[in-house]
Amino acid sequence: MNSLNNKVAVITGSARGLGKAIAERYAALGASIVINYSRDKASADEVVSNITAMGAKVIAVQADVSKVAEIEKLFTEAKKAFGKIDIVVANAGIEMVETPVTDFTEEQFDRLFSINTKGTYFTLQQAAKQIEDGGRIIYIASSTTLFPVPGMAVYGGSKSTPRYLVDILSKEIGHRGVTVNSIIPFAVDHSGIFAEADSYPRLRKQLLGSCPMGRLAEVVGVANVAEFFASDLSSFVNGQHLLLNGGAIN
Repeated sequence: MNSLNNKVAVITGSARGLGKAIAERYAALGASIVINYSRDKASADEVVSNITAMGAKVIAVQADVSKVAEIEKLFTEAKKAFGKIDIVVANAGIEMVETPVTDFTEEQFDRLFSINTKGTYFTLQQAAKQIEDGGRIIYIASSTTLFPVPGMAVYGGSKSTPRYLVDILSKEIGHRGVTVNSIIPFAVDHSGIFAEADSYPRLRKQLLGSCPMGRLAEVVGVANVAEFFASDLSSFVNGQHLLLNGGAIN
């Protein structure tokens, strides 16, 4: 079994969904956890309670990743609480689907890019500055960056740019033994826009039809890959983008 004993992990957007699953997995493996949330304090408190019950150390820090000063605060609070940072997961993001290119607004564009692109860029920048040698940096991307889906121009575009940063950063800090990789999940059931079983039925049917395995990804599957990238098993895996899509073709 992998062990993250004595490791400190910062996971952005970890009050629910994928971030929550990853935070709780790392805590179960012995890591101390920094939960990040923007507005949903109740959900963040629930995750803190779950992790505390495991016997792991945890704090929650409110920070809007679209604001650089708040990202800096997140990392400052993490080091103040635990003295170091070993793992950073840039997970915070928002989705927008079923919006044709002719319909999206400037406000929608700015909101998605401010969180998904700017927020990730500056999260990874702080990670590069603050992480310990031998650390792990992980970006949660989206399969729409590889397989364009109509209606997701803004969302897919906002998630594509940070993948390039992963490539650059892996080369710039690899000499420190730090690995930088991305996880590229297919649409995830019980998370994000598919948190409710009856949400976006047309899109769900389209995605299910494209996947040979006949299902969407699950949060536990993404947590499994996040565990691999955070562990010693991936110590020589750097600058890679692991596609988790069950063989889906779009």
